[in-house]
Amino acid sequence: MSSVWAMVRLPISQLCPDMTTHQHHNGAHDHAEHHHEHDHSHDEHAGHDHGSCSGHGHSHGFGHSHTHEPQNFGAAFAIGILLNTAYVGAEALWGVWAHSMSLLADAGHNLSDVLGLGAAWLAQHLAKRAPSARFTYGLRRSTILAALTNACILLLVTGAIVWEAVLRLFSHQAVEGNVVTWVALIGIAINGGTALLFLRGASSDMNIRGAFMHMAADAVMALAVVIAGLLISFTGYAIIDPIVSLIVSASIVLGTWSLLRGSLELALDAVPANIDSTLVEKTLLSLPGVGGLHHLHIWPMSTTETAMTVHLLHDTGSGISSDALIAEAGTVMRQKFGIAHPTFQVETGTSACDARAAGC
Repeated sequence: MSSVWAMVRLPISQLCPDMTTHQHHNGAHDHAEHHHEHDHSHDEHAGHDHGSCSGHGHSHGFGHSHTHEPQNFGAAFAIGILLNTAYVGAEALWGVWAHSMSLLADAGHNLSDVLGLGAAWLAQHLAKRAPSARFTYGLRRSTILAALTNACILLLVTGAIVWEAVLRLFSHQAVEGNVVTWVALIGIAINGGTALLFLRGASSDMNIRGAFMHMAADAVMALAVVIAGLLISFTGYAIIDPIVSLIVSASIVLGTWSLLRGSLELALDAVPANIDSTLVEKTLLSLPGVGGLHHLHIWPMSTTETAMTVHLLHDTGSGISSDALIAEAGTVMRQKFGIAHPTFQVETGTSACDARAAGC
């Protein structure tokens, strides 16, 4: 995988103190010719100089990097939605016929899977939309919202199952153990197979992780239902059915909690868990030409892309130009931390913005 950095600097005159008129910033980027077998999305930024009202010069640099689109799981989503929709209908009918709370609970989870998979698929599609004048980052954040939605749906459906299981503890109904077992076995194959389709993206994309969690949770639920069906067939105790539902529901809540917390943190612009902001700061300070920094902000643009802004104090005595400083800092952020959208404001010692100022 190769990537090319292009940096330009444009002179801009700033009228002061009258700030009602200004010039537009025009950037030209020079890209070396390169070939890739996969798609890239490009975010281009121009660096520029301008004079401040006090006569001090500020240098604002913006790095340009290649960012790769998330893996396409369109086929996996289509297969998962189709199989689970068919299975939900069949399982619900068999659950009513067999008087099995376990089967109905599992059908409920599969219905939430269809909704969750649909939301995740839509989010992945929206994330590929090109930026516009109104949505300058595109619709990448929809993947974060989809992951959060998936976590909420899982918890809500599980809560409904817990409620029904508790009620079933006090109402003794005969359960067809053999029917429960065979239907749930089919569920293991469908849910487990669909979960495997999302396995390769579950560790790197929280949106895909949400889809994986849905399917994996239902596979576990189906396995528990099989066990419940076998126990009921051998013992005749129908109360095993709601007890197993409660046990599995508790395990699903524990497994979903990390997804809920992680997606909520991303929705609130927390630093992604895989990035150490302290290490980012230390790395920037160690670069030649950097005499200090402030206003470091790192936040997720989507479940796979990260953005960053920072003010760098340029040590003019280092012999490193601001252009070279910007290029080096951007390369390090991209390669070492996976921050694909770094933005740098470079300041000199005499014109450095007051870190305590609100507009700095």
